Amino acid sequence: MVGMAFSSVIGLVTTMLVSRAFGTSAELDAFYAANRLTEILFNLMAGGALASAFVPTFTGFLTLEDHQGAWKLASSIANLVLLALTLISVVVAILAPWLVTNILAPGFEDEAQIELTINLLRIMLLSSIIFGISGLSMGILNAHQHFALPAIAPAFYRFGWILGIWFMVPRMGIYGLGWGVVLGAALHLLVQIPGLIRRRGVYSPILGLENPAVREVGRLMAPRLIGVAVVQINFLVNTIIASTQPEGSLAAINFALALMIMPQAVIAQATAIAALPTFSQQVARGNFEEMRASLASTLRGVLFLSLPASLGLVLLREPLVSLLLERGAFDINSTEKVAWALLWYGAGLVGHSLLEIIVRAFYAMKDTRTPVIVGGVAMSLNVVFSLMFSSLFAEIGWAPHGGLALGNSLATAIECLALLYLIRRRLNGLGLGQMLPGILATLGAGLCMSLVLILWLNLTSQRSVLVIGGIGILVGVVSYWVAGLIFRAPDAREYPRSLLKRIG
Repeated sequence: MVGMAFSSVIGLVTTMLVSRAFGTSAELDAFYAANRLTEILFNLMAGGALASAFVPTFTGFLTLEDHQGAWKLASSIANLVLLALTLISVVVAILAPWLVTNILAPGFEDEAQIELTINLLRIMLLSSIIFGISGLSMGILNAHQHFALPAIAPAFYRFGWILGIWFMVPRMGIYGLGWGVVLGAALHLLVQIPGLIRRRGVYSPILGLENPAVREVGRLMAPRLIGVAVVQINFLVNTIIASTQPEGSLAAINFALALMIMPQAVIAQATAIAALPTFSQQVARGNFEEMRASLASTLRGVLFLSLPASLGLVLLREPLVSLLLERGAFDINSTEKVAWALLWYGAGLVGHSLLEIIVRAFYAMKDTRTPVIVGGVAMSLNVVFSLMFSSLFAEIGWAPHGGLALGNSLATAIECLALLYLIRRRLNGLGLGQMLPGILATLGAGLCMSLVLILWLNLTSQRSVLVIGGIGILVGVVSYWVAGLIFRAPDAREYPRSLLKRIG
């Protein structure tokens, strides 16, 4: 969590620098449209699909102390991933004009903007190849219960963006940001190399297609690839629809999503990454009762942390966006656009966070099919909701890009509830009856925090955004934690104890 928090802070700094340099301009719309495809490949390899299939299988070898078999598996997967991504990138580069005009940004009408998007896409495809190896490195280290370097790797990815903004954008414009993405991917990999060296792994130049473990990873990864692709298609749908909306809509939903992802990464992604090897070990030992208890307590803890973050983003959205982003080319009009999208994205933070944990439980049991099926239904709902709400918002005079964020949040919430029901049946319960008092205490603390923040906004309406937003965050955190202690929420007491014990 500390590592992910550091990465989120660097990500916030990056967002501030990008917003100052480009605001919500047409050229930034082009960058985000091009970056959507590379982000899809990043999330497939460095963000989930590869790790969810590789880590349980690799962990099985480590649990049996078959280190030679483990490193042969890692070598084979590395070679196959490198080969596959290189071929995919070449094909995408060739098809870039068709992809941009028909899939990534069909709403772009300006020829210069279309050409800019094509060029940026071809540049940033280099990062996808690097991320394949880097994503595998994260899985290897996590399987060894080493989480620090993979946790700060996203920060080094954003460092590449920052270096691009500082040194390349002044001379190359938006192309400098594109090359910054490539540099960031290289840094994402390099920071993990020391951890791999300490594991004394042995690389073999083999494909290993005859290796049953390699085929097992492929079997597990195939549906997971579809599952992650489904999630990314949700965002791609939003990109396509936003490209047909007023200028700046695409940039606005990307800024808002980035702000929502920051607490989600610290709270849920960090916990999920750490939980997967543990869940996998419990499954390997056949100790499902222990896994059930681990999953239940993890879900309760993630709810305790994500609920106040969600409420804070919703209630403090305008002062937070203004405080963090409003400078340079990012004016008050940009603040209103981003805050409007953040309202609806922030409402979905709890669903996004719990989903990260639930799907890891399925992966640990080597079931990658169920999340894919449920995710496919959720993707269909997201398309319907996005079109429906953006149209509805436009009809009643609201900015339509807010409907895209609402559609995504609602579809994610439905997906989360469906998978929670299924995992509860798979494990013969989650002890929700025992968890209910803690959940009610968390909801009560969230209600108290909301009332305090509403009062705070009324009392400080004429103050600066630093006071309203900056101090407002502290007011919200303190009020939530105090209310949690009053309502006897278990995590309000356990988290400080665990932190102090960890430091000690």
